[in-house]
Amino acid sequence: MAATPSTMLPLGTPAPGFDLPNTTGKGTVSLEGAAGKPLLVMFICNHCPFVKHVREQLAAIGRDYQSKGLAVVAISSNDAEHYPDDSPEKMTAEAAEAGYTFPYLYDESQQVAKAYRAACTPDFYLFDADHKLAYRGQLDPSRPKNNIPVTGSDLRAAIDAVLAGRPVPEPQLPSIGCNIKWKPGNAPDHNA
Repeated sequence: MAATPSTMLPLGTPAPGFDLPNTTGKGTVSLEGAAGKPLLVMFICNHCPFVKHVREQLAAIGRDYQSKGLAVVAISSNDAEHYPDDSPEKMTAEAAEAGYTFPYLYDESQQVAKAYRAACTPDFYLFDADHKLAYRGQLDPSRPKNNIPVTGSDLRAAIDAVLAGRPVPEPQLPSIGCNIKWKPGNAPDHNA
């Protein structure tokens, strides 16, 4: 289980646009659909042990904060051809099983993951109501097998701050997870 850290996109970065098929509903979901609302974008997948470790907390965050005005989307950008557990059909089943109340979007081209400089699953990006990046980093210090409870403390503190119009607490620590499963020849150079 190789651990890859998030790239820590610069704070204040405008949210890159997206218009992706929703595996948990009909049609597509776009950035414009969250206009005027704070937005949480989570890059996750079905098979990653780091995501499985936190999936109940991801569902809880959706339930707890969507009713408070936070727009939430999850995106899987993994190569479903080489990782069939991450196929759109299995995403639909995973969302139902996990209790996700937010759209679970499929980034088949991987262009959205590249635009966000997403590197791992899970990778979290929290934008304010103007869709400027306010937080990127870990859910909390828990990792598979480190015996720290999954609480969502870091991300929840950031969401609470954004919803209250306050600065997000520092420091912001990188998320750690499985690397995004890039299609052959498609992996970005995050150092460029």
